[in-house]
Amino acid sequence: MIVGISSFELHLPGSRSLKDKRRVVKSLVDRIHQRFRVSVAETAFHDLHQRAEISLAAVTNGEGEMETLMEDVHRLVESLPEAFLTRWDPQILEGVS
Repeated sequence: MIVGISSFELHLPGSRSLKDKRRVVKSLVDRIHQRFRVSVAETAFHDLHQRAEISLAAVTNGEGEMETLMEDVHRLVESLPEAFLTRWDPQILEGVS
C-alpha cells in the first residue's frame, strides 16, 4: 500500500471577496474529489481572499499508480483559469502497512 499526500497553494488574482474565493476553491475541491476519489480539503488561509492552501491524501496499490495520480491532479490544478499554482508539495510514503 502506498500513501500519497500533497499540499498546494493557489493565488486567485480575480477574487475580490471571500465569496469569490470560496466559489473557486469549492469547485476545485469537489472536482478533485469526484474525479480522483481522494480526500481533499482547504487547509489554510481561510480569511484571505486571494490565497488558498488545499491538501489531499490518497492510497493506491503501487508507487507508479500514485505518481500518475499526483501528476493528473497537478495537471488539473494548473489548468485552472481563475488561479495560479504557487506551491506544489507532493509526498509519497512507501512501505506503509
